[in-house]
Amino acid sequence: MEDLFNQRILCNNCNKEMQKGKAQKDGYTLRALQCNSCNKRIYHPSDLEELKQFQKLKNKEFKVKLRLVGNSYIVSIPKEIIHYQEDLQKDTTEIIKMYLEEPEKLSIFFSKRIRRFY
Repeated sequence: MEDLFNQRILCNNCNKEMQKGKAQKDGYTLRALQCNSCNKRIYHPSDLEELKQFQKLKNKEFKVKLRLVGNSYIVSIPKEIIHYQEDLQKDTTEIIKMYLEEPEKLSIFFSKRIRRFY
């Protein structure tokens, strides 16, 4: 099935052709169409749905067990979170990055993006 965003779309306010673009929200890149005349913006429905699912997870508190296995502690990461990390779904032996940023804050990075401190 062809994507509707690949078609020429006219703004229903001013009847001018909308231009393809992108917008950032909560770390997601959303595909968008924008009218340069009236600044109306339309977001791709599947991108909005994925963002909505992410926002549900973002606000959800997960209680996980901390276990001792040999000389290391193990924390289980719920499948719901791994679902958004497509690279990890392919290979469960993937190496991820983990940093102790503050005395009570441990951060895990699934992507290969450069870590920046502010």
